[in-house]
Amino acid sequence: MPENLPTLSVSDFIAITNQILENAYPTVIVEGEVMSFKTSQNKWVFFDLKDASASVGCFLPLASLTHPLADGMKIRVRAHPKLTNWGKFSLTVSQIIPVGQGSIKKSLDLLKEKLKKEGLFAPERKRLIPNTVQHIGVISSVQAAGYHDFLKIIGERWGGLKITVAKTAVQGLDAAGQIIRALDYLNEHGQVEAIAIIRGGGSADDLSAFNDEALARAIAASKIPVITGIGHEIDESLADLVADVRASTPSNAAERLTRDKTTTVAEFKPALTKLATSVNVQITAHQTALRKSLSTAHREIISKINSALDQITGYHHLLDQLNPNTILARGYALLTGDPTNIGNVVKITTSTHNIKAEVKNVTKR
Repeated sequence: MPENLPTLSVSDFIAITNQILENAYPTVIVEGEVMSFKTSQNKWVFFDLKDASASVGCFLPLASLTHPLADGMKIRVRAHPKLTNWGKFSLTVSQIIPVGQGSIKKSLDLLKEKLKKEGLFAPERKRLIPNTVQHIGVISSVQAAGYHDFLKIIGERWGGLKITVAKTAVQGLDAAGQIIRALDYLNEHGQVEAIAIIRGGGSADDLSAFNDEALARAIAASKIPVITGIGHEIDESLADLVADVRASTPSNAAERLTRDKTTTVAEFKPALTKLATSVNVQITAHQTALRKSLSTAHREIISKINSALDQITGYHHLLDQLNPNTILARGYALLTGDPTNIGNVVKITTSTHNIKAEVKNVTKR
């Protein structure tokens, strides 16, 4: 045995090996087929990941299992390689994504059944999107064609809406976590009335992030209504199933969030025409009533003026009759003084003369 090689304890050897692994490969992504899947104490998950010529053991907490697994499924894992104290090499898994149509479908079917039993797909727990949304939160990759289609349709149909965009990956190992964080942000700080999660078409592998269990639960827990427009019309993900509204595409999501201004104007035009006619009728009626009222008032004023003039004429005639000159003109005379004592001098006024006379004779009638 060469003397220049260091002698290590087992513990030191394992520690050095793990240090080398930590420095060289802190995180690895490994793809393979699941074998010997099992859970222990309802807390831990163990399985082997194998290909045609090799296998490696995998381990993770049951609470971190985001996709149901079964033997034979092909998956991709993000993991930390480690040599255990028992001398067994394993991968400590932090994330799992099924790959390949068969594995994705199998995982999806298992998870669908689980979430369905919990009531996450129930229609009665879903909310309606407001009819007049003014502020929309959008979760998407801003480089994606689906995102630009969404904005184009929004602008063409209504326009003037406020849009807050949370930029995320929409495929790959990091996508689900980013979308969950974007949902949390918009719920707490976005002040939006609806949240749209959108992504254009792609393969089953491309869309697998939207079948993540944690993402499905985050959408179901959102305080703000969520609409999804993911992939094409034939694509259906867990995100679609738990969302309050499922649109077939990003463009369809834009259509379902907005009213069409051309259609709206056409819908309101008959009502506006009817309202305008009603207002014109009322204006005409008020004008007619006002004219009648003014005419009646005019006639009443003229009548009162004529009546007052007649009354004044009557007073004038009465005063004229009581005028002493009028009485004298009829041949009467006005006697001033005491005519009852003989010898008194009295004044006699006629219409033409003033006469002084002495009383000569007084007799009783």
